[in-house]
Amino acid sequence: MAFSSDNIAIFLAVLDHGSFSAAARALGRVPSAVSMAIANLEAELDLQLFDRSSREVRPTESARALEAEARQMAGQLRRLQAHALSLHQGLERRLTLAIAPELLSAPWSDPLARLAEEFPSLEVDVVSAPQNDALRMLHDGAAQLALIYERPQIDQRESFQELGSEVLVAVISPQHPQARERNGQFRLEDLVDMRQVAIVSRDARIEDERVLISRKLWRTDSHLATLSLVRAGVGWAYLPRRLAAPLIASGELLGIGFAHMSNQVRLWVDVVWLNDRPLGLGAQRLIALMKDIAGLEARPVET
Repeated sequence: MAFSSDNIAIFLAVLDHGSFSAAARALGRVPSAVSMAIANLEAELDLQLFDRSSREVRPTESARALEAEARQMAGQLRRLQAHALSLHQGLERRLTLAIAPELLSAPWSDPLARLAEEFPSLEVDVVSAPQNDALRMLHDGAAQLALIYERPQIDQRESFQELGSEVLVAVISPQHPQARERNGQFRLEDLVDMRQVAIVSRDARIEDERVLISRKLWRTDSHLATLSLVRAGVGWAYLPRRLAAPLIASGELLGIGFAHMSNQVRLWVDVVWLNDRPLGLGAQRLIALMKDIAGLEARPVET
């Protein structure tokens, strides 16, 4: 057995520090032990790895040829050890995050990028589902976390961390007949009889009255499907401001103006998990990272 985790570490330390004594200090060993380990490695490989003709040992061409793979093996060993330690500390093998479609344009990917750096072995599934379907996944065990809008009522089986808020804006296609007729200015009651395109649960019995206004409703389970239908002139919709704003600026969408009220709905955003299911290390860390999520507006402090 030529290379091992121990002599790879010694080999790289001598390369990095330029002498057996300096490598020994870095490794917390005596110089003779380092020198002996290199001599044994050279004997087993039948290769001279270091030129000892001067005060500082110099790597030979053979050592340089082996350096890249030795560093790769050392890195793999460190990752393996880190993975084993993470498993010991409670890192789950896979983490599933269910996200309400309206929140797909929110900056949730940055915390996941940080999570990937900290736990490179963790497998992550990101699933888009209408809010009530995302919650059903959570309760069925198909997801460990759900990123959703705050609900009017609290479920005692759940815990949550508030992340901030998202603003939904009422929009319509400029080519919609009603938009041209009213020049984008509506009363709220005008929208009751106009077709609304909304992201709702696949279970039509579950509806969020905060954003459902019209008697005529087309349902989707995707903000992109909703956007496509609105752009095609099928009806109007509430869309996330960060998604709608560039399209309003370019003239592709028209922000609906209400005569006596704002055309925006602010909904608070929570990451939710279940009380009776202990969270793994990855889920706990993601919640902590999401607390610093960029772009969601913080709830004003009440005084």
